[in-house]
Amino acid sequence: MEFNYLALLAAAASTLVVGFIWYHPKVFGNAWMKASGVTEEQAKSGNMALIFGLALAFAFLLSFQIQMLAVHQWGALSLVGGDADLALPSYAAFMTDYSDAFRTFKHGTLHGFLAGNFIAFPIIGTNALFERKNAKYIFINSGFWTVCMVIMGGIICAWV
Repeated sequence: MEFNYLALLAAAASTLVVGFIWYHPKVFGNAWMKASGVTEEQAKSGNMALIFGLALAFAFLLSFQIQMLAVHQWGALSLVGGDADLALPSYAAFMTDYSDAFRTFKHGTLHGFLAGNFIAFPIIGTNALFERKNAKYIFINSGFWTVCMVIMGGIICAWV
């Protein structure tokens, strides 16, 4: 198996699209600003090219892990040490039979949903507790990442 960098980049770019919608003032933008304590002036300040560039880079890193969670064949590859050329012939037979198993957009969205609820939500929730943020802050931000991971998982699982 090889990485499909275009799929990973598309999945990463989808987070910017979701973020544009999710944090729009008519959706959750105003509620997020209030819950996070960010003013409109603060939100517009900073080097936006750097902010969006790093956000895309971080989402690209996340896409690698979403791929490992959503595409089960990566787990099979890990069982042979990560190099299919060194595997026994049974590995090639297994991959011939099952290389496309559970490789749908729908299946990827399931794994994205699980990652959002069982990875992103606890991490964001824990940070928010120590930052003394309220439940609205936790649900807005973890909801965003859950939706992003659902879409990322779907793109990656269907396309990789």
